[in-house]
Amino acid sequence: MALRQVRTMGDPILEKRSKEVTQITDRTRELIDDMFETLYDQNGVGLSAVQVGVLKRIVVVDVSEDEDDPIVMINPVIRESDGEQEGYEGCLSVPGKTGKVKRPNHVIVDFLDEDLNPQSMEGEEVFARCICHECDHLEGKLYVERVDGPLQDMDDVQEEQQNRRKKKKKIKK
Repeated sequence: MALRQVRTMGDPILEKRSKEVTQITDRTRELIDDMFETLYDQNGVGLSAVQVGVLKRIVVVDVSEDEDDPIVMINPVIRESDGEQEGYEGCLSVPGKTGKVKRPNHVIVDFLDEDLNPQSMEGEEVFARCICHECDHLEGKLYVERVDGPLQDMDDVQEEQQNRRKKKKKIKK
């Protein structure tokens, strides 16, 4: 396994549509392993192959706290979505920035697993947001195209959210 360089906004590869995966090779398995290593090293929750410079329709996701539930999605397609949520999103390809994005609150995604077996999975809230975000990458789109308002510095937003939590705690006492 190896860390891969995460491509950042402005790199033309991020604007390209990824190609479907039709077979799993040793190189594909190595790519998936490297993607997880890169994801965990960068403290991310999702990563698409295009973000590490490979135009394949592969996504790795782990929204859990303990790295016990990693998911590999090959050729994912969102079959159904409903509800709505709005929240701040970030991206390893847009370091240090965040913005408010509206996404479905619930999705059903069809994909192939690492053995090319068909799978289907439901996602809600953060997981649904992550699936939508990563599927956008496969189409050559960054979340910044969906941001409502200007991009903000991640540190400023996190500080603001912490201050709100502190005020709520004081009110409850």
